[in-house]
Amino acid sequence: MNHKKHIIPKIKGLLHGADYNPEQWLDRPDILAKDIELMKQTQCNVMSVGIFSWSTLEPVEGQFQFEWLDHVLDNLAANGISVFLATPSGARPAWLSEQYPDVLRVNSARVKQLHGERHNHCYSSPNYREKVTIINTKLAERYSQHPAVIGWHVSNEYGGDCHCHYCQTEFREWLKNKYGCLDNLNKLWWSTFWSHTYTRWEQIESPSPIGENSIHALKLDWKRFCTDRVANFCAHEIAPLKSINPDLPTTANLMEYFYDYNYWELAKSIDVVSWDSYPLWHRDSDEAALACYTGMYHDLMRTLKNQPFLLMESTPSQTNWQPITKLKKDGVHLLSSLQAVAHGSDSVQYFQWRKSRGSVEKFHGAVIDHVGHANTRTGREVTAVGEYLQQINAVAGTGTQAEVAIIFDWENRWAIDDASGPRNEGMHYEQTVCDHYRGFWQQGISCDIIEQLCDFAPYKVVVAPMLYLIKPGVAQRLEAFVEQGGTLVATYWSGIVDEHDLCFLGGFPGGEGSPLRRTLGIWAEEIDSLYDHERVAFTMAEQTDFSLSGEFKAKHLMEHIHLETAQALAYYREDLFAGCPVITKNQIGKGCAYYIAARTETAFNTLFYSALADLHGLRQPMENVPYGVSVTTREDQQSRYLFIMNFMNESQALKRPCGQWIDVNTGCEVQEDMIIQPYQVIVIMNKK
Repeated sequence: MNHKKHIIPKIKGLLHGADYNPEQWLDRPDILAKDIELMKQTQCNVMSVGIFSWSTLEPVEGQFQFEWLDHVLDNLAANGISVFLATPSGARPAWLSEQYPDVLRVNSARVKQLHGERHNHCYSSPNYREKVTIINTKLAERYSQHPAVIGWHVSNEYGGDCHCHYCQTEFREWLKNKYGCLDNLNKLWWSTFWSHTYTRWEQIESPSPIGENSIHALKLDWKRFCTDRVANFCAHEIAPLKSINPDLPTTANLMEYFYDYNYWELAKSIDVVSWDSYPLWHRDSDEAALACYTGMYHDLMRTLKNQPFLLMESTPSQTNWQPITKLKKDGVHLLSSLQAVAHGSDSVQYFQWRKSRGSVEKFHGAVIDHVGHANTRTGREVTAVGEYLQQINAVAGTGTQAEVAIIFDWENRWAIDDASGPRNEGMHYEQTVCDHYRGFWQQGISCDIIEQLCDFAPYKVVVAPMLYLIKPGVAQRLEAFVEQGGTLVATYWSGIVDEHDLCFLGGFPGGEGSPLRRTLGIWAEEIDSLYDHERVAFTMAEQTDFSLSGEFKAKHLMEHIHLETAQALAYYREDLFAGCPVITKNQIGKGCAYYIAARTETAFNTLFYSALADLHGLRQPMENVPYGVSVTTREDQQSRYLFIMNFMNESQALKRPCGQWIDVNTGCEVQEDMIIQPYQVIVIMNKK
């Protein structure tokens, strides 16, 4: 059972605040003084400070100006407002680019980038690493014991890759360490294809826009290398911070299913995961789909370190960089903020506190608009969040007990996207993972989002959508998981290639003698791609132990599979594979493995996972959860909290859960069935 884990040791409650950039307002002391008053008015208790302040901290090389930051931090501390102090490497001063041009990133076309923007520095540059070490050491020496500072905000939204000579050299060394010799590399990269065999290490270069599709293993290894580079750079940034105060926690703000790096590896470099969430509310008629997708992001961030995370950035109103920058409807800000808390966040924070007067984000949503006060719709919505967080402060540090794990694997995703078939427009890996997650989300069943190297033992059910790339030992561990009583759900396009992106021989999934093929009890002969408008019917079989009947539709991808030891639960009713199995179940040891051989629609997933939950005894916090309502649980040894969230623009009726429950907002016992209003959130608690 979960014990409380306070991820920021100095803080025992929930955090509420914003990205604060006082360096933009140093010529307006009246505004800086007003900020403190407004932070208190909006119930903010934390600020992230200094993220883009390098040019103000060190306007000339070696000349440091900390007095302004002393004043800001002292004022915040005196008023009970905590600080995540940032290292400023996300955007460097112009003097650094001018005097040390090797810090400038080189793009994949081998063109050196100009100064400007942000995050366009080289993670391998010795000069950049040296200058980052100097400024970080200065900050740590001066502020790591400051009463306001509760943690380090390391850089900002790490991203991108560099193709300069430093990175090319580092890449070759990385490959030498991995493969040992060129003969081994050539064999595992299948470089004889198109006569790409390498005879000298110096012939190997990072992928370029010309001919980059030829060697898939090269592209896959380049992304692995880039992950290692940024993780190494992050560790390099953190080293001087920890050398001075090892107890002060570090975080780096991540971004959704960010494509550039494997977050499972990057997360190892930091103490606390944080992320920046900007869902496009009100874009589509079905808000439930977006709520589900966002909930899955939150669950991923929680699972990365199996502890609470921080919502480091969100918008209190609207963004300025998305295609359509729509305002949130009344109540949606509170709802979306508490959704993060429901899924494991111990903070709600915004970009940014006060709108910049100029430049690229002068119209990005902020707590304080250009009007200069908080007596606005956004100000009132932010204040409501702060007040609600105070009422549920005891949630901080609680965890999530998940019986279900969904596999989302970065390297698998990269390999799928570069597979050159079977469907080069619309493999939809992320959405497919979400489609399976949604079958549990709609029932209020908590899920962890794991990678294939995670431990499967804590779960009753593991779902592995499109596990195209299988890493060493994973098939064996999945087989052991099932034999010991676990339930596995796998899908089409699984077990196709190994970690080097080489196809298995001897039949999919998994190849000759593969435990994955034994575990699933089927083999896959071929896979067909469907155009977006096409649908193929399949029908559930009769007289099975799986309580699901009727006809459903397949879309996008459908696989031709053969039974070996598995039982068919459904058959294609038409088209190329008519009469062939499409859903199977294989009993092995104490557990069983299901296989879904086609991409299915939401209606099927909902019914399938509802039947699976009943058959395999998964805990459901409430019965008959209405469509568009999410029920999410956080708990510790003493208490259980249910977050009941209505993402629909209409009232919904819910049956009161069993037991004695207290409405945290009102303090009253929940004695009757509930009506939840449009975009409302209700938090209830019971003692164990």
